[in-house]
Amino acid sequence: MSPALPAPGRALVVGLGRSGRASALLLAAQGWQVVGVDRLQVDDTELQAVGIEVRSPWDEPVESDLVVRSPGVPREAPPLAAAYAAGTPVWSEIELASRVLPNRLMGITGTNGKTTTTELLAHILRSGGLEAVACGNQGMPVTGLVGQVDAAAWLVVECSSFQLEDVPSFRPRAAVLLNVTPDHLDRYDDLAAYAAAKRNLFAHQQPGDLAIMPQGEASPGAAPARRVVASGVPGDDAVAWAQDGLHVSGLGRIAGWDEIPLRGTHNRQNVMAAAAMAAHAGLTAPAIAAGLASFAGVPHRLEVVGVAGGVTYVNDSKATNPAAAIAALDAYPDRVILIAGGSSKGTPFDDLAEAARGVVDTAHLIGETAPQLAAALGDCGVTSVSHRNLQSAVSAASAGARPGDVVLLSPACASFDQFRSYEHRGDVFRECARECGAR
Repeated sequence: MSPALPAPGRALVVGLGRSGRASALLLAAQGWQVVGVDRLQVDDTELQAVGIEVRSPWDEPVESDLVVRSPGVPREAPPLAAAYAAGTPVWSEIELASRVLPNRLMGITGTNGKTTTTELLAHILRSGGLEAVACGNQGMPVTGLVGQVDAAAWLVVECSSFQLEDVPSFRPRAAVLLNVTPDHLDRYDDLAAYAAAKRNLFAHQQPGDLAIMPQGEASPGAAPARRVVASGVPGDDAVAWAQDGLHVSGLGRIAGWDEIPLRGTHNRQNVMAAAAMAAHAGLTAPAIAAGLASFAGVPHRLEVVGVAGGVTYVNDSKATNPAAAIAALDAYPDRVILIAGGSSKGTPFDDLAEAARGVVDTAHLIGETAPQLAAALGDCGVTSVSHRNLQSAVSAASAGARPGDVVLLSPACASFDQFRSYEHRGDVFRECARECGAR
């Protein structure tokens, strides 16, 4: 277990979004005097009702014994910068939760595939008779589970790089780094800094824990690095591999790939990681196979929202970086009508444009990155049209599609220029597709 929460004192929670609110409420319930700050106006009677002092808008230092930062708040924000300079302990929300919850944790990080693997693993565990909860970056704050779940439940925690920046003791019993590709370069100096944050997931593991790392990477913790192998001969360090189906070390063949509903070669890595972690929790091969076969996928990730006139409409709004959009094109290698664009995260689009060559018939672009995407696609001979909003893009894509085509929303960008979240963007796409007759 992680070290216990210190004796109550004065705590500062920076950022009062979903995880910040949950952290503030947990600290107050543990007897702490809590101040919550946010740079935006927050009208929160629930926090104030339990004695939490809310200061918003507020961007000034606050003297405290402990600081809990929300993942959306950069380290340079004045309240955080002052805490770091003063030597005040700064924790992420998942660190705080691990100090209070007695549950065993599993951690999943990577640029792409985190949510699918998190939800898949929790589903497999539940299907196999174990209590399990998916939480973390996928939407359920881990701190919000205190007092809500049985101590025997496995907590499957999706961990973003931001959540892993301040974790002095967070220890998952099984953890995976799925991949690292350019993302969030508006928050990190370079790709190396972004990757280093993700590797913090393994720093406090013990020898008996499971650490699944990309090929060639060593684990920074005490657990030996293991691999998932998508092709080729598995080595001694392989914990799962693809060889005429899915295999897991110690269990043998689990299932054929045609028995697993998840589409796309990128999902094989997600499946292998989830299967290996489920085996680490004690599930048998038949139990893992049954869980894999019954998993329906997650909303906004290669979600088929309907078919109209032989045209399939696919919502991949969760593809918020180019690598995720490339994986979506791999899953649909025939004629695609692509809808992409949004707010910039500082990532280039050259690789996406190359992947679109010969696959994407026309790209319909939206948002502030539309000019950059148009230039990259044009260099690869892919026709593109820019639109003022998603509704116009879907309407044009539908009008130009023919039977057998896929209208694919895979933006390769964040959503915050025109939408509240990628979920909001995906919901709007779903509504537009249904207006085009998709059922």
